[in-house]
Amino acid sequence: MSSAVKPAGASDELLVEAQPRQLIVTIYGLYAREEPNWLPIASVVRLMSDLGVDGQAVRSSISRLKRRATLQALRIDGAAGYALSPSTIQAMREGDRRIFDQRHASLADGWVQVVFTVPEAERGKRHELRTRLAGLGFGPVAPGVWLAPGALADEVSHVLARQQLAGYVDIFRGQYLGYAELAGRVGDWWDLEGLAAKYAQFLGHYRPVSRRLAGRAPDGGAAFAEYVRMLTAWRRLRYLDPGLPAEVLPPRWDGAAAAELFGELSDVLRPPAYQHALRVIRD
Repeated sequence: MSSAVKPAGASDELLVEAQPRQLIVTIYGLYAREEPNWLPIASVVRLMSDLGVDGQAVRSSISRLKRRATLQALRIDGAAGYALSPSTIQAMREGDRRIFDQRHASLADGWVQVVFTVPEAERGKRHELRTRLAGLGFGPVAPGVWLAPGALADEVSHVLARQQLAGYVDIFRGQYLGYAELAGRVGDWWDLEGLAAKYAQFLGHYRPVSRRLAGRAPDGGAAFAEYVRMLTAWRRLRYLDPGLPAEVLPPRWDGAAAAELFGELSDVLRPPAYQHALRVIRD
């Protein structure tokens, strides 16, 4: 049995069952990042109604996102609304490559290792470090020692610095020189079975959607709802996937097929979804 831990926030629920706050973050990432980086609360409520979420749940979720410093309250021309915080915008920019253009590492890239020591009096920081590392796709090798493909070195360095966690860690780059077969070891460090199951869930849900659309997007709100739900599910998946070299992945790995399907459906759904969102926001 694998000793790998599931990243914080991972669950066995069907990927499409996203929380309202996750859907709100997707909407802001898609339609509010550019100037003026703002959406009126009335527009968010209307867009979320297309996703089957009522106004009370939207306002409650936005309050949580405000407390977490994901959103900031802002009035424009007398209208109440919210903007993405600067740190959230930066995190989204860093995440775009992983979500939309993640490429698997090669063995030649080597590995990045994060070693951390946190005083017992600050054990909350230890939990935060584990959460951040797991969310970036790192796997635990030993207590206080986490590993990822070398291509993630810059990303982890930026994220830990931004979250004011850099003072607890040392970061190394190098090659695997162990005695055991590397492909066998990665199964101890990452929950590849769990990740494979989530890719299978994604394919099982969205292949029928692709066949149903057959290159023709639904109109308006239906395209918007399908696209936002799919992108939210895909974002969660990509942050669980470290992008391991193909040589150490299990046979018949579904990640590439899922990425291809996501790209195909995005091409069909994104334009009408954008037009619908724009009409709602400008109304």
